[in-house]
Amino acid sequence: MGLVDSPNDRRSSRKGNRQSKRLGFHIDMTPMVDVAFLLLTFFMLTTTFGKPNTMEINIPPESGEVKIAENNVMTFRIVEDGYAYWSIGDQTPTRISLYDEGRERGAMSLGKELRLMLRQQTALNAKLVIIVKISDRAKYKYLVDLIDEFNLLQIDRFSLDDFTDDDASAVGMVASTGSNVGRDAAMN
Repeated sequence: MGLVDSPNDRRSSRKGNRQSKRLGFHIDMTPMVDVAFLLLTFFMLTTTFGKPNTMEINIPPESGEVKIAENNVMTFRIVEDGYAYWSIGDQTPTRISLYDEGRERGAMSLGKELRLMLRQQTALNAKLVIIVKISDRAKYKYLVDLIDEFNLLQIDRFSLDDFTDDDASAVGMVASTGSNVGRDAAMN
C-alpha cells in the first residue's frame, strides 16, 4: 500500500507571524499500483512474439551423386552491381537486372523482366534445377530476395553453390562486351 502524507501541524515558534493553516492530504496509491500490475500482467500474457521464419532445405543424400542433364541446369550468378547472369547448360551467360530500374532501394520484389524469365524457363522445362551462385561482394539482400521470388513462383528446385573463379571470368567476359548475348535465343 502506497501512501503520500503531508504534515499539517507545522507551527512556527515565532509569535506575530501569521501563517496560513495547511491542510493535510492523503493519496492512496494502491488502486494505481493494482491497475499497473494488472496491465503489465495482461500484456505479458497476451503478447505473441515474432515467430522465426525458417526455410526447409532438402539436402541431397550423402552417398552417391545426383545426376542431372546439363540442359536441365540453370546457373544463376549474382554479382555486386545488382545484376545477375544466367545461363542454361553451357550457354553464354545473359545479363539481367535483379530489380526494375531505380527500384533497388526499398524494393520488395525483383524486377518484372527477371520474374518473366523465371516463369518462362520453369514453364518450358519442368525438370529445371537452378543453381544460385552469389559473389562474395554481392549484397545478402539479393540472395534473400531471389529466394523469396522462388517461393512466390513456387520454384522449389534450386541449390546454392560457391562462386568460383570460372564464374567470375564468365561474368567478366559478358560484362566486358556489355551485351546480352544468348538472351533472345534463350527467351524464345
